[in-house]
Amino acid sequence: MTRRAYLDASVLIAAWHGQGDAGLAAIRVLDDPDLAPVVSDAVWLEVMPKPLYEQRHAEVAFYRAVFDRAEQVPWRLDTLRQAHDVAQRYGIAAMDAIHVACALAAGADELVTGERPGKPLFRIGALPIRSLRPEAP
Repeated sequence: MTRRAYLDASVLIAAWHGQGDAGLAAIRVLDDPDLAPVVSDAVWLEVMPKPLYEQRHAEVAFYRAVFDRAEQVPWRLDTLRQAHDVAQRYGIAAMDAIHVACALAAGADELVTGERPGKPLFRIGALPIRSLRPEAP
């Protein structure tokens, strides 16, 4: 059964670098045939401008390949309002709240992140959050 997983920017960045446990986990996420990736304009803004500006063509091509096969969640005012509410309710950072709101708006089954378990993002109860990183010992 296919799961629709919203991928935050840290997943794409970790996959691009492909180093360490998080990088390998990110590559496994992107290669999972049972996962349908969901991304947003917020993810694009986090990963694309700098490599585009610095003409890092291979990195741009990698991110574009991910975006081309992913479902795209556009900016919408109601989603940004929901992000405001999520940030306030759970005490999480602005971009994390935007990613959560986009995932909820898309009806994603989960949000995949490079954040470590135990960080404020994991307070969200309305959406399963999966980390690329193992629990801290």
